[in-house]
Amino acid sequence: MSLSVAIVPVTPFAQNCTVVMCNQTKKAAITDPGGDIELILEQLKAMDALPEKILLTHGHIDHAGASKELARILNIPIIGPHKGDLFWLEGLDKQAAMFNFKQVESFVPDEWLEDGETVTVGELTLQVIHAPGHTPGHVVFYNKENKLAWVGDVIFQGSIGRTDFPQGNFDQLISSIKNKLFPLGDDITFIPGHGPESTFGHERQFNPFVSGKHG
Repeated sequence: MSLSVAIVPVTPFAQNCTVVMCNQTKKAAITDPGGDIELILEQLKAMDALPEKILLTHGHIDHAGASKELARILNIPIIGPHKGDLFWLEGLDKQAAMFNFKQVESFVPDEWLEDGETVTVGELTLQVIHAPGHTPGHVVFYNKENKLAWVGDVIFQGSIGRTDFPQGNFDQLISSIKNKLFPLGDDITFIPGHGPESTFGHERQFNPFVSGKHG
């Protein structure tokens, strides 16, 4: 099944919200709508997409902040992340104040996700990979057919996610990357929560935090 992906940078943190659309059905998921709802709605309209769900990688404000309002506007469910991020989602209002975001609604998603589950977008299937470390409930979405992964803030081009937030864990993050993501294959392209796309192969070779040269 072919897909279309549009990256919509949102919030002052330039977070990569993405619209993932199944080209066969035009059904789409909005991944990590952190804010700037009008930009997301414009992108959906430009793609002639039929939004069917919101997918969350984790519970930080720049990824999840606009979820409740957008879900209400579009009348679609919020799916994910793993329940380990409940405390982040319940504290979204406090996160908004802390990072000087406009006030948002805290919420509990319509469905939590577990490692090994799948979610669908039209006729597309995305595998759910629980990848803790940046947050305890962080998940990655992976479409094997198109060799594409949405990794949130687990790994970036040349860097990795922060682990100095509550319940962050550096060793756990490195383990998630090396033992859960890299085995998917060097040729997998990933869309991170911030910055440009890369491949697991490139990061395995050149990312100073996880390349073989540095253990």
